[in-house]
Amino acid sequence: MSGVWVFRNGVVRLVENPTSGAAASASGKRKALLHTPSGEVVSSYASLERKLAALGWERYYAGGGGDGMLQYHKRTSVDLISLPKDFAHFGSVHMYDIVVKNRDAFRVIDA
Repeated sequence: MSGVWVFRNGVVRLVENPTSGAAASASGKRKALLHTPSGEVVSSYASLERKLAALGWERYYAGGGGDGMLQYHKRTSVDLISLPKDFAHFGSVHMYDIVVKNRDAFRVIDA
């Protein structure tokens, strides 16, 4: 994962490969989350939730209901995965968060 964190208009975001960023955005290059055991690209939250549940992640409802986020936690750790409620806003930062917390089960690929 390479990139630069950019702070603009009160929002911090990761700009991946800043030297080739213009070329990547012009070609529409996007990232996708790959479930490595099945070889399946995650295309919906329903699919992602099934895969996370199989790894021991549970939906976390306390305190996160009205803020536009879906949250998952593992009883065996202090980790928390927070995702936007709308899958259209599911981006590479969220994908890498899932990969870091589930190294053997997911990978981020170019779509």
